[in-house]
Amino acid sequence: MIINTLKNLRMSIRINNDEALAAEAKKQVMENDGYCPCALYRTKDTKCMCKDFRDKVKEGYIGECNCGLYEAY
Repeated sequence: MIINTLKNLRMSIRINNDEALAAEAKKQVMENDGYCPCALYRTKDTKCMCKDFRDKVKEGYIGECNCGLYEAY
């Protein structure tokens, strides 16, 4: 699902270059059943890669997602 989302965005998004941060964020996402560990609620919009980050990227945002797993550049 993440790959399809990336293709649809047609933006430059990658796993964070900070390997320690990315590993910890990925662990937390997995422990949270695929939902962003920074979100208060589990909804389809908070499933990793969260809608908040996807929307920011569509608007030209450059930086990390809320949990730090992904970065747009």
